[in-house]
Amino acid sequence: MTIKISIDCMGGDHGPSVTVPAAISFANREPEVELVLVGLEEKIRAELKKHKVITHPRLSVLHASEVVTMDDSIETALRRKKDSSMRLAINLVKDGQAHACVSAGNTGALMAVSRYLLKTIPGVDRPAICTILPNQKDGPTYMLDLGANVDCEPEHLHQFALMGSALVSAMEGKSRPTVGLLNVGEEDIKGNEVVKHTAELLRADHEKGILNFYGNVEGNDIFEGTTDIVVCDGFVGNVTLKASEGLGRFVKKVLTTEFKSGILNMLGALIARGAIKAISRRLNPSRYNGASLLGLRGLVFKSHGGADAYGYEWAIRRAFDAAKYDVLSRIATTIADLMPQAEVSAKHAEVAAGGVEGKIIVNESTQQKTA
Repeated sequence: MTIKISIDCMGGDHGPSVTVPAAISFANREPEVELVLVGLEEKIRAELKKHKVITHPRLSVLHASEVVTMDDSIETALRRKKDSSMRLAINLVKDGQAHACVSAGNTGALMAVSRYLLKTIPGVDRPAICTILPNQKDGPTYMLDLGANVDCEPEHLHQFALMGSALVSAMEGKSRPTVGLLNVGEEDIKGNEVVKHTAELLRADHEKGILNFYGNVEGNDIFEGTTDIVVCDGFVGNVTLKASEGLGRFVKKVLTTEFKSGILNMLGALIARGAIKAISRRLNPSRYNGASLLGLRGLVFKSHGGADAYGYEWAIRRAFDAAKYDVLSRIATTIADLMPQAEVSAKHAEVAAGGVEGKIIVNESTQQKTA
């Protein structure tokens, strides 16, 4: 089966200078993919020519006359830039012409446009941003939400746990992935009322055999690999993500500086170069680039805005794997089977039925500068 992915080539800090070479590299590595490069055609083709790819059997270009910038408001992206590369790339998913979309653009705009065009899966009130972080077991820890929902109710965190469990089951081949609820301590008495109530919902699911709920976990458990999935609200998740990325770069810089600080240190670096490369590989944030927007009726993946071509290619890889392993239908089935439809809020029902753009713009202040 050929997987078709639309690429918002204009999104992010670097635009086509990163997105196009990443697309070329991935297409050359993966024979089962077709990529649609969406954006200003002249700039895309200039970048293709620069990399000596005038034509490619599995690369095509779709012209978009507008670009959603990193500073654009959600209202601008939704109402004023209807021919943007971001919107057209998502539309390809909506119309069934692409299995997934990848963008490094403005996160708030991407979430809003995706939600407006694709709508949410029945039973899901709010989409969530999910990504993977490295752990001591040399495997991934899936974490959500990472910034789409700053304020959450227990029912939202419950839905995140269900969606995360379906995602990990599909991507990692684990029938019962473990779920941890991020808290300030492992004890049941700790945490705010939202976390305590969420824990009750997750424990009830555990007793029914619906979820494999480990219990409360703390920040250090993320990188120890205590659970396969860590659930939290978007405020905590986004702060954690940015702090961990910063720490990874800090450690790498310190190691580089110290190994260059003297002849003996340089000699030690030469002797330990194999271990240093392995450490750099495991701590490189680019290897974990590509966050999925879970809960939508289509696959949309968010790349870090400042990602280089290597990192952006990883985001394309995540989108490809999600489509290949049919993550969307698995999540939809999980939610349909396990979430009582009575829990779907009136607001969700209105948006799912079509809604209006203004309903999405309400959350602009909480979504504009996330992830």
